[in-house]
Amino acid sequence: MNHTISLLVENNAGVLSRVSGLLSGRGYNVESFSSGPTLDPEITRITLVCKGEDEIIDQIKKQLNKLIEVIKVTDLTHKPTLDRQFALIKISVVHGNRGEIIQLAEVFGASVMDVGNNTMILEVTGGEKKIEDFVELLNGNIIEIARSGLVSMERGKKSSTQKTHKD
Repeated sequence: MNHTISLLVENNAGVLSRVSGLLSGRGYNVESFSSGPTLDPEITRITLVCKGEDEIIDQIKKQLNKLIEVIKVTDLTHKPTLDRQFALIKISVVHGNRGEIIQLAEVFGASVMDVGNNTMILEVTGGEKKIEDFVELLNGNIIEIARSGLVSMERGKKSSTQKTHKD
């Protein structure tokens, strides 16, 4: 089962390396690793998607909590969240199928970001299934794809950026 883990870490040089090193050094299977700043410039949010049984995920959380720069570890797996990914997809187009591809992009809420003589770059944001379905429909035309890892945020008023404790 995939588990989504949100980390708040100090925004210091080498923190991402220490987190990824801890995970890889213990052989944990990481499906996705995304990071970015929060409203507080001293804090970075990392979203991990890890595959494993509950016992393995509990061990991952305990190990992450031991890192000095880790402020907070939250398992979002069973919480109400909003999850998103981002993808840029370069596709091969011929004059005859350009309109069809644009219509398909509109259905999926994708945007045309670049148009060349025989190529087009599309941008799509959404849940994992939406992006996978879009990619599947474009598959015969795809030249290249760049896809972000998952980002996730718990729904409701509660803020995960409070630095007061580790879960």
